[in-house]
Amino acid sequence: MSAEVVIEAQHLARHFGDLVAVRDVSLSVRRGEIFGVLGPNGAGKSTTIRMLCGILDPTSGGARVVGFDVRQQPEEVKRRIGYVTQRFSLYEDLTVRENMEFFAGIYGVPRRERRARIEGRLERAGLMPRQKQLAANLSGGWQRRLALACSTIHEPPLLFLDEPTAGVDPVSRREFWDQIHRISSEGTTVLVTTHYMDEAERCHRLAFIFKGEVLDVGSPSEIVARRALRIAELHVPAESRRAAELLRERSEVDEVAPFGAVLRVATLGGGDPVALCREVLAGAGIALERAEEARPTVEDAFVSMVRSEGAS
Repeated sequence: MSAEVVIEAQHLARHFGDLVAVRDVSLSVRRGEIFGVLGPNGAGKSTTIRMLCGILDPTSGGARVVGFDVRQQPEEVKRRIGYVTQRFSLYEDLTVRENMEFFAGIYGVPRRERRARIEGRLERAGLMPRQKQLAANLSGGWQRRLALACSTIHEPPLLFLDEPTAGVDPVSRREFWDQIHRISSEGTTVLVTTHYMDEAERCHRLAFIFKGEVLDVGSPSEIVARRALRIAELHVPAESRRAAELLRERSEVDEVAPFGAVLRVATLGGGDPVALCREVLAGAGIALERAEEARPTVEDAFVSMVRSEGAS
């Protein structure tokens, strides 16, 4: 495994009896990058992370993580990673500082460094004023900060975050992502699962997972470009519902989605989406107040890909 590759997974699969949670996942994650694993609920994201952490044995396939085989050396992997789960998993009956002290001990932070390390993490996370507060009494956003601080107290080279901002308010989510980018800039590799599309845009590279398989891997811009979508945003004040029904009948139209007073129309094939919409609506006698082309997003590409795979 190259010194610049921190995770190398080949054809990972995991079955639970007749249930196939992960069918075939191969991916490579480089040192220092934020790698997003994107997929709907039940796609196999969390199961994939648990295999990469050495918590679950793969049914087939394999992976090397921070230089160690997840099948043969799971304890070596666990010692060298940080892991934040979907649900708050720290000790709610301990204070913020007590949680930090506990995890510093568990991860083997040397005693002579422990106090300074804890002080630094508390300061960085903005938790110093809350250090005597019980973890149970923190809001969701502050609990996530504490979980991140505890999982990085031993300065691991690799951090796993499993939907770390689920249920957190938008302001806290942004602050949490600022911390993730700071950690990454200091050399830590971050693998994060999410179903928030705006968070996917913040990653260096992404893997789209659907029904336990990888559909595409690349930077957000590469994935969007490969999907070859073009987007039109239409302002149809009077007959937006009928306009949407007519547009959906066209083979070039991949999706029509209402956003308030705007219809967002995604097309495939490379043709001018605005011209297509004008043609369809003019033929039906529907007045179009305004139409403009818009930038396709990761969400557009993801929804298009999942719909196509689901249909096939």
